[in-house]
Amino acid sequence: MVFATSPIPFALREPLPGVDLNQPSRPGLGVALWLLGDDVQALHDALADAGVKILQPPTAGPFGLTFTFADPDGYAVTVHDKH
Repeated sequence: MVFATSPIPFALREPLPGVDLNQPSRPGLGVALWLLGDDVQALHDALADAGVKILQPPTAGPFGLTFTFADPDGYAVTVHDKH
């Protein structure tokens, strides 16, 4: 379910198959934080150069160029460049 919130959309979904929320393998498993970025490749490069853990490299997808990194607490943050 996607809520029409602005400027940041909010959505809820069932956990993916195989995800056990009682035994998470990393902080925030089951939480998806996505942010819209202006220059996703430049942000990726700057974070990678700073030693930030990249969980998924930049990939073209339905939301444009998308990548995921771990924040300082280990939560996954995804950045994309298409509305």
